[in-house]
Amino acid sequence: MSHPALNHYPAHVRKDVPIPDWSLPQMLAETVRQYPDHEAISFYGVTMTYSALQGAVRAFAASLQRRGLQRGERVAIMLPNCPQYVIAYYGILTAGGIVTQVNPMSVERELEHLFRDSGSTYAVVLDALYPRLKAVQARTAVKEVIVVALEPTQAAFHPDVMFDSFLAEGFAAPLAPVVIDPAQDVAILQYTGGTTGRSKGAMLTHKNLVANVVQSAEFFQDVLKPAQERCLSALPLFHVFGMTSCMNLTLYMGSTLILLPRFQPAEVLATIERERATTFPGVPTMYVALTHHQDISPEKLASLNTCNSGGAPMPLELMNQFEQKTGATVLEGYGLSESSPVTHCNPSFGVRKPGSIGLPFPSTEFKVVDVETGTQEVPTGELGELIVRGPQVMKGYWNMPEETAQVLRDGWLYTGDIARVDEDGYAYIVDRKKDLIIASGYNIYPRDIEEVLYEHPDVIEAVVIGVADDYRGETVKAFVVPKPGATITVEQLEAYCRKNLAPYKVPKYFEFRSELPKSAVGKILRRQLREEGSAPSA
Repeated sequence: MSHPALNHYPAHVRKDVPIPDWSLPQMLAETVRQYPDHEAISFYGVTMTYSALQGAVRAFAASLQRRGLQRGERVAIMLPNCPQYVIAYYGILTAGGIVTQVNPMSVERELEHLFRDSGSTYAVVLDALYPRLKAVQARTAVKEVIVVALEPTQAAFHPDVMFDSFLAEGFAAPLAPVVIDPAQDVAILQYTGGTTGRSKGAMLTHKNLVANVVQSAEFFQDVLKPAQERCLSALPLFHVFGMTSCMNLTLYMGSTLILLPRFQPAEVLATIERERATTFPGVPTMYVALTHHQDISPEKLASLNTCNSGGAPMPLELMNQFEQKTGATVLEGYGLSESSPVTHCNPSFGVRKPGSIGLPFPSTEFKVVDVETGTQEVPTGELGELIVRGPQVMKGYWNMPEETAQVLRDGWLYTGDIARVDEDGYAYIVDRKKDLIIASGYNIYPRDIEEVLYEHPDVIEAVVIGVADDYRGETVKAFVVPKPGATITVEQLEAYCRKNLAPYKVPKYFEFRSELPKSAVGKILRRQLREEGSAPSA
C-alpha cells in the first residue's frame, strides 16, 4: 500500500511483519521455552512463573478433555481479572475449545442471550455470580459450571465444581494433543458491547489474535522490551482491549502481567508505585479519574513509561493534564472488537499527533471512503467511513451471515466510524456513523462539542447526543459532570459554548449529572442516555 502514513516508519520498524503460524497455546509455549522462570502474573503479592502458568493451563485443559470437551466447543469465562482467568482462557484453547468472553456485569436476560447464542457447554464463573448463571442455565446448553472463589466465602449454594478441585483433577489426567489450524479455527467469541444494538459474537481466529500481538510488539519495539515490562491491567480481560493489549501482548513478550479485578483510582496509583509498573493501557474515563485524584504525582508514578488510550476518543485537554501530572506519555490508538482490536496508534518512534489515532499498524491497510456507497475513497482532509484490512480482522460474526456481509466487503472491514486523514497519513476519528447529529441539514459531530466542553475548567466529563426536535429534526443535548464544588450554571456553559462553537453546534439543552452511565470497561454509554429520553434541564 503506497500510503503516506508508511513514510513515517523508520528503517527498524517493519511495515509488513511476518505472522508466525501459531495458535495462542503455541505462542504461550514459545514464551515458556524462553523465560520459564520469569514472573508471568502478579496478583496482590501472589506471583506465578511462566512454567507454573503453563502447568496450570495444561491441567485445566486436561480436566476439560476428561469431561469430554470436543474440538470447537464453546466454554464461557465470566470472571474479573485474576490468575484463574488467564489459566482458564489458555486452558480452554489448549483443549481445543473456543472461549466465550462474558461481561461479569451482565444481567440474566443478557446472559441468556450470550449463552444461547454461543451454545457454550461449560462456564467458569465467579462465586458471587454463580446464582445469576444458575437462574438461566436450564434454558442454555451449559452442562457444568466451574466456580472461582477469590476469597473465603460463606455463600449458601452448592457449586458444580470449584476451580481448585477442577485443576487438581487435571494435574492427574493425561492431556491429548489437539491439532489447531490458526488461520481457520476460531479462538474467541468476542461479543460486541451492544452499544449500537444487539450484541454480536465476533469470531476471532488464533491467527487474528497472534497477529495483533506481533503487530503490537513490532510497532512499540522502542518502548516495550521483551521480559522487562510490567503491565498493569485494570482493563477487564473479557474486553478485547484488555485481552490483547494487556494479557496476550504481555505473555507474548515474556513480561509480567499485574492484575487488578476492578478499576479503583487510589488502588491503581498505589499498585503502580508498589509494583513498579512500566505500562498502563486504559480508556479515557480511567485517565479522567486518575488525573483528578489527589494522590497523583510524577514521583509516585516514576516507573511508568508508556500509557495507551483506546476504547473511545481521548479529549486533548485530558491528555495534556494527565501527562503534566505524571510525566508519562500517552499514545492514543484505535481498534474494535472485529479487528482483535488494534489497527492504528500514535507511534513511539516518530511524531505523535494528539487528537489523532496515529498510523496504521504493520501489515494493516486503511482507507476513508464515502459514507453513501462505501466504494469511493475521499480526498485528504474530507470526512468518510474508515475501512481497514489486515491479518487481525475477524472471520465474521457468529451465526450472522447477513451482518457479516454488511461489514466485511471485498476483504475490507467497514468500521462504522467517521474519519479523516491528514496530508501525513495520520487518521482522525470524528465520530461513530450512528452518533452523527443532523440538525436543520447540518452534520454535527458530538466529539467537536465534547472537546470544547472538556476544556472548560469546571467540567470533568461531558457527552453529547442528538435529541428529537420538531423544528430542526434533531438538536444537540449535552450531559455534563461538573467538578466537585463547582458552581457553574447552564447560562454560563451556554455562553462558553457560543464563544467557542459555530452557532448550529451549540447545545440547546444541558443536563448536569453527578456521573455518566458507563460500560464495564469505562466507555460512556450514549445509547443509554438516548434511551432514557429524559426531559431537558434547560
